[in-house]
Amino acid sequence: MKKVLQYVISLAVAGGLLWFVFKDIDLNALWEKIKQADYKWVGLSAVLALIAHWSRAYRWALMLQPLGYNPSVFRTTLAVLVGYLANLVFPRAGEFARCGTLKNLDDIPFEKSFGAVVAERIADVLVLLVLILLNLLLEFDRLSTFFFNFFGDKFKNPILLLGLGAAFLILAFMAFMTFKRNQDKISQLPLYQKVANVIKGLADGFLSVRNLKNPMVFVFHTVFIWVIYYITTYVLCFALPETANLSPLAALTIFVMGSIGMAAPTQGGIGSYHFLVGSIVVLYGLSEQDGITLATFLHAMQGLFFVVVFGVVAFLLTLVLPKKKLEGV
Repeated sequence: MKKVLQYVISLAVAGGLLWFVFKDIDLNALWEKIKQADYKWVGLSAVLALIAHWSRAYRWALMLQPLGYNPSVFRTTLAVLVGYLANLVFPRAGEFARCGTLKNLDDIPFEKSFGAVVAERIADVLVLLVLILLNLLLEFDRLSTFFFNFFGDKFKNPILLLGLGAAFLILAFMAFMTFKRNQDKISQLPLYQKVANVIKGLADGFLSVRNLKNPMVFVFHTVFIWVIYYITTYVLCFALPETANLSPLAALTIFVMGSIGMAAPTQGGIGSYHFLVGSIVVLYGLSEQDGITLATFLHAMQGLFFVVVFGVVAFLLTLVLPKKKLEGV
């Protein structure tokens, strides 16, 4: 029942965001521009996306080696693609789906492959944080203006900001002191123990990177994945005449906002991606109509079309591939 409720809420959030984004948009004009896109750039971006997925699968296989498992990169790639497909149905289900797929293909224990996924997700979050900071540094004037306008003039009041900051610090201090005084009792609560175990698992997963035979290869692929993701987004911008002249910095802003949107708890970033990307591109001279058109086009290609095509093909291949059984592990 809980899972059903989460799914319904996720759909409701996605639907609400889509309504808000498209309520003032001419959908016929949007569709005409998407039909007139230069699809040779879509083909190139599809190849780049597949390369990024292969790199992610290679990194995952690399992390399983210290645990005593050596799956082929072809099979880990299929599992990664099936995972992305699962995310379109249930938010955050992709990690479970790809670990389950690899268990079915290579008989690698689910908990082992999932631990490696936790570690790589932490690395990806760190890269995204670096990209966010880089984007803020390079486009501070544009982005600061956008966020001030977005949240309203009241946030330009320094006294209000200082007051909010002070209130947050006071509340945080009070919560910390309350925890210290009641630590023994709180530590016995099932919820506390569950959270503590999750945090320990995340830490253990991240520290497992130290056992890699070639840690620099892990670092290279972590950076490479995100560079290719960025290039894929930039290449797709060339497909629409209205966005073909966007600068690399504009593409970086779109990519960062899109990545945040895709991380939102909605199916495949639906709604959240359109809202964030469609809102931010007006800073680069695009109209609201053209901004939403670009956001829709990028998400349709990267977040839906590529994911469905690659994912379905990968899933069908998993049905016909011979299953391996581990020996002596």
